[in-house]
Amino acid sequence: MRRIVLAALAAVLLCSGTAAAAPRGRTPVVLFPAFHLTKLAVTVDGQTTAPGCPASGAFEDWYRNDRPSTTFSQVCQDRLLTLRYNRNPAVPMAARFSDQPGVRVRIRDYGRTSSAPFYEALYRELEANGYRRDHDIRVAGYDSRLTPDQDGFLRRTRQLVEDAYRDNGNRPVQLVGHSNGPIYAQYLLTHTSHAWRHKYIHGFTPIAGNFPGQGLLYPVLFTGLNVQDFGYPATEENARSSAELYLSAPSTYLSAADPAVFGDREVVVENAATGRAYTPRDYRGLLADAHLPVAREIADHYIGFVEFADPRSFPDVDVHAEKGSGVATTVGARLPDLTVGQLASGARFLTRDGDGNQEDLTNDAVLAWRAMRHHRFALTDNPGVDHFSLPADPNLLTRLMADLR
Repeated sequence: MRRIVLAALAAVLLCSGTAAAAPRGRTPVVLFPAFHLTKLAVTVDGQTTAPGCPASGAFEDWYRNDRPSTTFSQVCQDRLLTLRYNRNPAVPMAARFSDQPGVRVRIRDYGRTSSAPFYEALYRELEANGYRRDHDIRVAGYDSRLTPDQDGFLRRTRQLVEDAYRDNGNRPVQLVGHSNGPIYAQYLLTHTSHAWRHKYIHGFTPIAGNFPGQGLLYPVLFTGLNVQDFGYPATEENARSSAELYLSAPSTYLSAADPAVFGDREVVVENAATGRAYTPRDYRGLLADAHLPVAREIADHYIGFVEFADPRSFPDVDVHAEKGSGVATTVGARLPDLTVGQLASGARFLTRDGDGNQEDLTNDAVLAWRAMRHHRFALTDNPGVDHFSLPADPNLLTRLMADLR
């Protein structure tokens, strides 16, 4: 009997030694970019939606576009990218949105690092540690106007992760997201099985994840915001075209502060004409007072759409979250009135602590995951590091490389 036990023990040790000696590969990375940091290629063919704009042609839409169109003005781009909405209640909400006739929008270079050039510092750091672009670094881009229940996002992204797993020796993948990107990654994690996550996912790194939304999106419904530089429009015509674009996009409401998390802890809009102040809890009153019934329909469905704070919606993987703090952050605005298309120059912006883009209430909401069982969770603060500097911060990248190992 003793010989049998010793033989079994020797077999276990032999197997353990073999596993320990096996060469370790690199953990593949799939990046989920921030809001409008994915390149969109727009093709226009015989459009009649926007009189005075070219009937045909092409342009690209993404933050810091280094090849801005000389043919399509910003106003024309806004009008052509404004979604159509079908109010028929028999149609599922995700299917109610469509592009304008004659307009086709696609993700440029899907899956490749060239689809999200903002993250060059991250790619270089990974390359310095032996990674190769478009092999063990891939990018899960998305149309930032849309929500993750649309445009085949779930099917497409699952396939990207599975391909990265298989092409890298069946190694589980690390999901890395920035800003709005983690919302889309969270949707993937909560719409796949435990078995799928256990097989394909190594862990999740949300960088300033905008899980509960942010207050800034509410005044943007009235002032607009240009994607090219995330600056406010300088003309009333552009302010109106931009605001109408955001009003039509379901992702606007996905990104707006969720009253279930924010309650009335911050004011997002003040109407100087009436003296009324609106918190996230008052969003229905805000949209009613602004005479925006369609926006109310979309908001009711998509505000807080991607759940994350209750145990049933925990990601079920190891998480190392990152955030910035100590930077004055716009969370709302005092507007002259509730007119759609007003210039931001007439607003007085309301601020609180945050990372310069998202407030502390947003960035700290992920602490709900401390209650996650069977998986590790950490949230690292980066005082003084602003929202758009976080993905290139050397200390953050060092921690990411440690997690990947």
